[in-house]
Amino acid sequence: MHFSIYFIPRSECKHDAVIGILSFPEANASMMQLLEFFHSLKLFVSFPEAMNIDMDKMIIFKNTYTHQHFMTGEMVGFTVDLSKPLVFQVGHLGETYQEWVHTPILTSESPRFFESDFLEILTRTVWWVVPVIWVPVGLYFITMSYTMGHSLPLVVLMAVVGAFVWTFLEYCFHRFLFHIDTNSYWGNTFHYLIHGCHHKHPMDGLRLVIPPAEAAILALMFWNLYGILFTLSIRPVMFGGGLIGYVMYDMIHYYIHHGQPTKQSLKSIKKYHLNHHFRIQNKGFGITTALWDRVFGTLPDTKAADKSG
Repeated sequence: MHFSIYFIPRSECKHDAVIGILSFPEANASMMQLLEFFHSLKLFVSFPEAMNIDMDKMIIFKNTYTHQHFMTGEMVGFTVDLSKPLVFQVGHLGETYQEWVHTPILTSESPRFFESDFLEILTRTVWWVVPVIWVPVGLYFITMSYTMGHSLPLVVLMAVVGAFVWTFLEYCFHRFLFHIDTNSYWGNTFHYLIHGCHHKHPMDGLRLVIPPAEAAILALMFWNLYGILFTLSIRPVMFGGGLIGYVMYDMIHYYIHHGQPTKQSLKSIKKYHLNHHFRIQNKGFGITTALWDRVFGTLPDTKAADKSG
C-alpha cells in the first residue's frame, strides 16, 4: 500500500494535537493495518469532512486529542473522558459530536457504555449469537408457509425474495437512520447508541452485530408491518427470508471487520466497506450488496474515476 505523510508546521495549524496529514490512494485491508500501527504509537486519525480537506486524506492526532479549531487552536466545546462510561457523555459534545464520533479509535477493546452492569451487558453481543438465535427462527417461519399449502419451489423463491427485500431495508436503515446528522444532547446520545459507537470503535467485536433484544424489537415491528403488506400464508416466508437476509448481513459485516478474506469477492466487499469507514462515509451504505448504492446514486467514486473525471 502506498501512502504519504505531510507533517504540518505549527504556523499552518494551531491545534495542539495535530501532527500531520495521512494521504492514501484508496481504502483497503492494508490501510486498516496501517491505522492500527498508528494507534499503537498512541496516534489517532480523523475523517477530513470536518476539516475541509480532500477526501483521500486524514488528519493524524496525538492521543491528547481535544476539540480545537483546526486553524486557530481555540478550544471548542466538551471533551469526552474515555475512561468513564461514554453514552451519557457524548450528548454534551453538541455540534462537535460528528467530528468526534468520526475520529476512530482502532483497538479491539470494548469501551464502557453505562454505569449499570445490566445495561452494559445488553450492549455487548458475540457474533455467533446471531445465527444461533435467528437462523432457526427464520427457518421456522419459512416452513410455516410450506405447511400452509405453498409448494416447496414457491416457498424457496419467496424466501429468496424476502432476503432480497432485506438488502433494501439494510440500505435504508444505514443511510437514513444510522447516518442522521445530530447536534442535540439526546440526538447525539441516540445516534451514538445505534451506530456512532461503531464508527468511533470500528474494531469493537462485541458491538458490531445487533444485540438480540434490539433485533427482537425490530423483528416484531416488521412482523406486524408484513401482516399489512402480505396475505396470511405469504407473510411468514417473507418474514423468515428477511431474517435469513439479516443474519447474512450481520455475519458479512462482522467478517469484513475482523476476518482476512482470501476470495476476491469478499476482498472487494471489505475494501468497499473500509472505504465507507475511512474515506467517504456519506456514501457506500450497502454491506451485503452495492446494488442500492448504484440505484440511488450513493456509490463512492474510485480514485481512477476521480482522475478520469
